[in-house]
Amino acid sequence: MIDNIFDKDKTKLGFIGLGLMGSRFLRRLNAEGWIVRGWNRSRAATLPLKKYGFAIDDTLGDLVRGSDVLLSSLANDDAVRATYLEEDGVLAHVQPETTILEMSTISPELSGLLHQEARKRDVEMMDLPVSGSTPAVDSGTITLFAGGEPDTFNRCIPIFESIAKQWYLMGPATAGIRMKLVANLLLGVNMEAIAEAVSLGEHLQLNRDLLLDVLPKTAVIAPAFLGKFQKIKAGDYAPQFPLHLMSKDMDLVDSAADQSGAVLPATSSTKHIFEDALAGRGELDLSAITTYVQTLAKEEIPIG
Repeated sequence: MIDNIFDKDKTKLGFIGLGLMGSRFLRRLNAEGWIVRGWNRSRAATLPLKKYGFAIDDTLGDLVRGSDVLLSSLANDDAVRATYLEEDGVLAHVQPETTILEMSTISPELSGLLHQEARKRDVEMMDLPVSGSTPAVDSGTITLFAGGEPDTFNRCIPIFESIAKQWYLMGPATAGIRMKLVANLLLGVNMEAIAEAVSLGEHLQLNRDLLLDVLPKTAVIAPAFLGKFQKIKAGDYAPQFPLHLMSKDMDLVDSAADQSGAVLPATSSTKHIFEDALAGRGELDLSAITTYVQTLAKEEIPIG
């Protein structure tokens, strides 16, 4: 029997960060019957949510003090550091015995610091990054990688059940973040490889639409990329996972490799390609890397 398992009828959730991912998590938790409020650094982003009746706090302190469990989904290390560690941040207001589920993709070093500061305040914390972009959040099919204490993980399972298809305790503090970097290495390198494959197919004068229809039916394409082919085919790069966040994650992977001694030549090359592709594409979906690779084409040589 798990002690103090979180109950949606009694547990007050606070969600920090209401961007592409966070706003969807707020909607899903609300739809699943949780008592949930939200807060975002940019108040303009909260106006559509308020319009549809979601509970949004005006100050971070109000949200933090009024929550049993805090969840956060923020863009990068700078946003997480400011939200948690600044003078009026989360850790200035958090109450003892609160649970924090930090879902952002950040550096293991910053994640470790947050765990350390949480312990000083008698706060239970898990790093809980997400594998899956906005369609998976909408459908509740994301995967969660957790780092922290088993008791905390087990108490949170009802929350996980409301937002995810599967969840794994990867180990102690920062293990979830470390696993997320491993997964996102594959995401970035594979997306860039798909961009190159499409470019090669076009240069070999294959029918582009047929190429984009057939390639995702082959055994070499992972399920996570199936929807990207339709985006490429339609030229619709509305963001599900923005290119600038993929570039940020490749920087984190590269840094982690340097610190751990791993040698990752394909990752290093992909990191630089994403960096070079950001101009004019940073806010588009990561599949827009295809348009950048196409600009690298040499003069076409006739086939046959």
